[in-house]
Amino acid sequence: MKRSSIGRIGLALLLLSLFAPVQLMAAGEVNVYSARKEKLIKPLLDRFTEQTGIQVNLVTGKADALLKRLRSEGRNSPADLLITTDAGRLYRAKQAGVIAPFRSNTLEAVVPASFRDPEGYWYGLTIRSRPIMYVKGRVDPARLSSYEALTDPQWKGRICIRSSGNIYNQSLVASLIAADGAEAAETWSRGLVSNFARPPRGGDRDQIKAAVAGVCDIAIANTYYLAGMLNSKDAEQRAIAGQIGVFWPNQRGRGGHVNVSGAALAASAPHRDEAIRLIEFLAGKEAQQWYAERNGEYPVRADVPVSDTLQQWGAFKMDPLNLARLGELNPQAVRIMDRAGWK
Repeated sequence: MKRSSIGRIGLALLLLSLFAPVQLMAAGEVNVYSARKEKLIKPLLDRFTEQTGIQVNLVTGKADALLKRLRSEGRNSPADLLITTDAGRLYRAKQAGVIAPFRSNTLEAVVPASFRDPEGYWYGLTIRSRPIMYVKGRVDPARLSSYEALTDPQWKGRICIRSSGNIYNQSLVASLIAADGAEAAETWSRGLVSNFARPPRGGDRDQIKAAVAGVCDIAIANTYYLAGMLNSKDAEQRAIAGQIGVFWPNQRGRGGHVNVSGAALAASAPHRDEAIRLIEFLAGKEAQQWYAERNGEYPVRADVPVSDTLQQWGAFKMDPLNLARLGELNPQAVRIMDRAGWK
């Protein structure tokens, strides 16, 4: 073989050896801490990898445990992205200093201002609503009107709801503080407690089951739990959910209480650009449609339709409150619930 040929081959091999790592580095990776269960997020992460070549390393866990982990890891945390539920938890992450603000023209164009932090610390990915649910045939929906009206004596011993330790209920009370003031929210909390059918226990599905079983007539729960029961492979769960009606409260006023699941950039993210790219993907039409169809949640984007399951409950007016306020008012809401005897 001629020396010139050997030289050309050697040069080609050198170029290949240099080019391959660049390609690998260009693809990159992103480390995600997710409070959402794996089955509710991994299909989207796999799709993101297919489209971009960016590897996603997923860690799942309870929301509070993940926040504690981020705090303990500090600057040494490998996390790039935190995905969690409820604006109250996103606010806690912000206060703990474990997430960092960033700006994205893409996200600001598709995520309404009320569903993202004003300072860019987090962006909502899905909307979850917490309406009044009632047992068909036992409650006339014409007698329902607002969250505030649930303190009426006609509901004495007829309401099931989770404990005051539940972040969803804390955010509901925080929304009442924002709307009506702290004094009115405390009066409401005391009145609601007096109408409980039983001491709070269990999750949202347990409140729905208790209502159908005759323990109570009204349950306060997030709609995606009911949607999951309606679409369950378990015939018993479908039968239970089929007996529940959904009433949208406060439609003549501020609108029904809503919350979000959201994403935030970790404070010490080693793969910052990849993490932001993933958040933008999760706010994209394809991911939003998947959320709507598979998770029973409302898309954060106005240009993505809700699922057939959610459509059967009709459109509703949402409270326009910026959800960052739910986190800011959370400590006050917890104190109010404690004073009201909400266990």
